[in-house]
This record gives sequence, structure tokens and C-alpha cells, in this order.
Amino acid sequence: MEDKKEKQIHPFIDKRVEDYCGKHHSNRNEILQELDRQTHLKFVKPHMVSSAWQGEFLMLICKILKPKHILEIGTFSGYATTCFALATDDNCKIDTVEALKEYEPFLIKNFTDNGVIDKIQMHFGQGLEVIQGFEDNTYDLIFLDAEKIHYPDYYPTLVKKLTKGGLLIADNILWYGKVVLDSVNDKDTLAIRKFNDLITHDERMESLIIPIRDGLIVGRRK
Repeated sequence: MEDKKEKQIHPFIDKRVEDYCGKHHSNRNEILQELDRQTHLKFVKPHMVSSAWQGEFLMLICKILKPKHILEIGTFSGYATTCFALATDDNCKIDTVEALKEYEPFLIKNFTDNGVIDKIQMHFGQGLEVIQGFEDNTYDLIFLDAEKIHYPDYYPTLVKKLTKGGLLIADNILWYGKVVLDSVNDKDTLAIRKFNDLITHDERMESLIIPIRDGLIVGRRK
């Protein structure tokens, strides 16, 4: 019987299993190690950065899919952006959208120092408004890691912008396990549940949830 006082399930994978998985992936390169360190030194909420485990997954996806055009919503310190840039061909272009322009100096220095600035176009502002200005742009890979309450609002536009066979990946879709607790009905949790239902029941998509860290959903445009 569910404990009515329970507010989250964390970790929702046994920590021993999670630690084992975290150790058994390809060695993280020095660029990403240093970026992780700088994020923890200079950002107020460094836990928002993608983990090495998740980063390796995103890089592996890129190496398999070989995307030519990537859209990322929620840049933060640029960890996932850098993963995409390092794992793709030179002709790949990455549009990344971040709400907080105060991150721009850090991002420019990071992307420049790591030799990936030419592949990345930064956009600052509210994500929904910014991507409306992309007009007819289409993407082979879209990564959504923005404010959770807006996930359902993003969905219709993002699906339309996916190429056939393209992937939509969204982060935090298990939300510390809150999505399965009937007693938890805050706005973020309700939005994530709605987003998960939208992509799961969309006949244009085929999708699954992967319980890496706080959960990723991966959807492929048919």
C-alpha cells in the first residue's frame, strides 16, 4: 500500500545497481570531466548537469543516428551540447536554446576552448517563443530538458520538427519517481505525466522510457 506521506522515490533504481552502471561505460574524455568540474564550481544548481552515464548514452545515440541537425532546449552549462558536438560529424549543426542569457559568457568560453563553437548556434529566451522563430527547420535529434511544466506545450511543435526516423529525447520524465505516486499532484509532476501520455499514445511515434538517472523517454518519428 502506498505511503500517503511519500513525496518521491529516490533512488528508484537500487543505488548499488546505479553505481555499477555508472562505472561500466566508456571512459569520459577530459573535456567533459573538466566541464563537469567547472559546472560544480560555478553554477548554483550543479546537479542539473547531465551525468557521465547519461552523456555517454547521448553520444552513443549520435554515433548511431548520425544527425545533421540537432535541437536542444535547455542548455544550462552546455554539457549535453558538448556531448552532441563531440559525437557528430563536422557538418552537423546544433541549435541550443537557453532561457538565462547570463550563462552566455560561460558557454562561449566552453564551446570555444573545446573547439566546437562553429557547430553550435546559441539562442536565448523562452524556449516556446524561440523555436516558433525557427520556421521550417527540421531536426534529426531533439533533446528536451527545460522547465517541466511546459513539456506538454512543447510536444506538438517538436514532433512536427522531427524528420522521419528522427528521435525526440526528453529528460527527467520519471521526476524522482513522483510520476507513479497518486498522492503527488504538483504542476510539474502533472505536466510530465501528460507529456509521457502524449508521446506514448501518439500514432506518429514509437517510444520507450529508459530509467537512466531521473529517466529519459526516447521517441522515434515513424
